[in-house]
Amino acid sequence: LSALARLMQFPETAPHEEHVIQHTLVRRIERHHFNVDAVPSHHRLHATGDDLSFLIPRRDLPHSPPHNWRIYPADDDHVRVIFSGLLETLIPDHHPFGVTSAGQVPTGFDPAAHYPSRHHPRALQLTVFGASDALESLGVDWDALRTRIAPDRIAVFASSAHGQLDDDGAGGLLKSPWQGKRTSARQCPLGFAEMPADFINAYLLGSAGKTGGTLGACATFLYNLERAVAAIRDGEVDFAIVGAAEAPILPEVMEGYRAMGALGEDSRLIELDRARGATTVDNRRATRPFSENAGFTMAESAQFLVLASDDFALAEGLPIHAAVPGVYIHADGYKKSISAPGIGNYLTFGKAAGLARELLGEDRLRHGTYIQAHGTGTPQNRVTESHVFDTIADAFGVDNWLVASVKCYVGHSLGAAAGDQMMSTLGAWSEGWVPGIFTLDAIAPDVHRRHLRFSQSHVECDPKHMAACLVNSKGFGGNNATALVLSPFETESLLRRRHGDAPLLAWRRRLDASATGRQAAEARADQGRPRVAYRFGDGVLGGDDLAVSGTGIRLPGIAEAATFHPGDVYSAYREGGPVKKK
Repeated sequence: LSALARLMQFPETAPHEEHVIQHTLVRRIERHHFNVDAVPSHHRLHATGDDLSFLIPRRDLPHSPPHNWRIYPADDDHVRVIFSGLLETLIPDHHPFGVTSAGQVPTGFDPAAHYPSRHHPRALQLTVFGASDALESLGVDWDALRTRIAPDRIAVFASSAHGQLDDDGAGGLLKSPWQGKRTSARQCPLGFAEMPADFINAYLLGSAGKTGGTLGACATFLYNLERAVAAIRDGEVDFAIVGAAEAPILPEVMEGYRAMGALGEDSRLIELDRARGATTVDNRRATRPFSENAGFTMAESAQFLVLASDDFALAEGLPIHAAVPGVYIHADGYKKSISAPGIGNYLTFGKAAGLARELLGEDRLRHGTYIQAHGTGTPQNRVTESHVFDTIADAFGVDNWLVASVKCYVGHSLGAAAGDQMMSTLGAWSEGWVPGIFTLDAIAPDVHRRHLRFSQSHVECDPKHMAACLVNSKGFGGNNATALVLSPFETESLLRRRHGDAPLLAWRRRLDASATGRQAAEARADQGRPRVAYRFGDGVLGGDDLAVSGTGIRLPGIAEAATFHPGDVYSAYREGGPVKKK
């Protein structure tokens, strides 16, 4: 709480606990996003009359005046317009918004204040801050670490499902001409959805390695995670940053979801609470997974992980919080509605459960795993997702399977949502608690629950006994993904089986050596002055800086070269015989 208070720029001398609690997580939308009591809009006006006139500045005359305008000079700077017939115009207006809840970063925390942001869209500001925090948590200086990795063995997979839709990105690109504003040179490029990956490569890592931003609606984070897991598993990459960033708390975006009936509107939330005498909305309890609910709560978030091959993590002494042995992605098949759920999640969740059974055994799957649900808080999700879980539980003989849903605290951050779930999963093993679904007053009667356990209270989580978590995600358009995540204790056990005791002991010594760096990073964060890595125009290379040979390319200061060797995958075409598989 103290560290958050410092990050929120709250006075050190003031009591901070209540302030921090009230100004974090899901709450009433704050003014720096938009004023929910008076959302700006335009009202279309159709006026008719004969020989009506008005005076306007000469510079405000449209390029193509309406045919029924007669224009006369008034003075050097103004003209008088006389019209007859119909006048169509837009009158500035405002209206109260029907949704006043959102999951927001802490009040007073401004990611742009921690580096020269240069009018970056908010999701990219959060990207720079979040990815920097992930690098800092290694405890190893990146400039030193990168010299020991071949340039083509680094990867970044990150994106925004919606792209950057605020005024500094694609939103401004589309709105500016209609608002009479100038389109800037930044709005188009900074609006691209893969821009979080581009920013990390260009301004944090200086990476020339594998890159990409995969989009899967609300499953976007897991789509990016799957690409990194595959690249490491196939031996192409040793070090990857994975993530997603989303900043959709904008009236235009939220109105789109409200029009779909997807958001929890204030009137519907009040109606749910009317039995207890409520007459105003309880913004803190807007998201109610698997309970009687009214829709999801929009949120902003940026979540980033560092993934590494086990050889590289052990050799460099990197802190190991978990392992991701598999991520499964499937579509829904034929659909009646593009936003309606389908069959794909049965495949992804079933495959993740099957991998858990293969790695852990039947007994530990049944008694040593839990579920991080997508849990949007919509009436449709509570039925369909619980049916997926209950059906797979029945097939695998799992009973009383614990289901957690962090969205009741943080809301639904669209493309970054599974990143929120992943961080909650890592936090459960770190801190020893799986957060309860605190808004779950009662389980809705249409929730499937024969083999499931939904807890309003926090549940103790010992990483020695809670071996794995299945992180589930469902997205518009039929984008389903489930990741199996192993506890740090289980991860070390698997590493010991594969590598033996000696490499694990050497890793611990290296881990202890890098502890000072992690403690220093933690101390800076606790004091509200975290170090943000943003290197604009620093270390830019050109073709003349490279050492190019017939076997690869060497970058200045990097020990390993990027190789031109394609590997064994084409050996069968060259030499005959079956393709070698890794």
